[in-house]
Amino acid sequence: MEFNFDFYSPEQALILPSAKEKKIELYIKRDDLIHPYISGNKWRKLKYPLQQARQKGKSHLVTFGGAWSNHLLATACAGAQFGFETTGYVRGEQIDNPVLTLCRLFGMKLQFVGRDEYRDKRALFERDYRRNSNSFFIDEGGYSPEAAKGCEEIVKELQRVYDHIFVACGTGATLAGVAKGISLYQPNAKAHGIPVLKGGDFIRKAALGLYPDLDFTLHCDYHFGGYAKTKANLMSYISEFCRTTGILIEPVYTGKLLFGITDLIEKNYFKGGDRICIIHTGGLTGFLGFQSNFLLDLNNSNS
Repeated sequence: MEFNFDFYSPEQALILPSAKEKKIELYIKRDDLIHPYISGNKWRKLKYPLQQARQKGKSHLVTFGGAWSNHLLATACAGAQFGFETTGYVRGEQIDNPVLTLCRLFGMKLQFVGRDEYRDKRALFERDYRRNSNSFFIDEGGYSPEAAKGCEEIVKELQRVYDHIFVACGTGATLAGVAKGISLYQPNAKAHGIPVLKGGDFIRKAALGLYPDLDFTLHCDYHFGGYAKTKANLMSYISEFCRTTGILIEPVYTGKLLFGITDLIEKNYFKGGDRICIIHTGGLTGFLGFQSNFLLDLNNSNS
């Protein structure tokens, strides 16, 4: 069974003062518009695993994530839409927040596990669901060869020819798929990843583990202290970007991505006339965990 639904993901021109000054063309691939909850790379990474689960006769999706995980929410919503039961293992102590509430509304059963136990996800799955032949394992963030295959299609859809294509990185699956897609459909473009975790060079091994011999560049200096960590200059940048473009970005992935690209432009990393595609990978519910930070920044800017 094909898991296709109609969605809208245009390439939109993006005007940033530093790019305009240096005669660099920017476009943003609006995968955030695919779906309110199965948006961006979340749909790309779930499409083929869902198809595989259905072909194998599985009816129960079991996956993993942190307390603010966009992947958990996307899996919960996809399960509701396509007729799967869903269970999410949540890393850390039991809490309630808006993202987990949405997961529950879409019917996902949540199991909270300690951080040490969480590290071996396959062992958790085997312990609890080894005897349940209906259950299907989906790794944290959707990481898998099938996820990378779905992300190849981002590049296939592009309507323009680019010199550089950028994506934020958490597990490496999206970067692997985009880099593979570039080799197939945009062979003169360069693939770039901006890891959102400290020590993000591990992304290289993760991406190459899905597709050997990929060619890409990592920019590891834009993590702002680690996953879901922020600093005042990042929050100010996001506020200014949203206010001047009408495009919503958030601090975990897309904010760091756009900040990094802007910084590279200002440091003359690109040549005049270069055309850059930025993949907006959605995940905008991640904004909810930083509401108080933004209120502080907005109050300061308006005072």
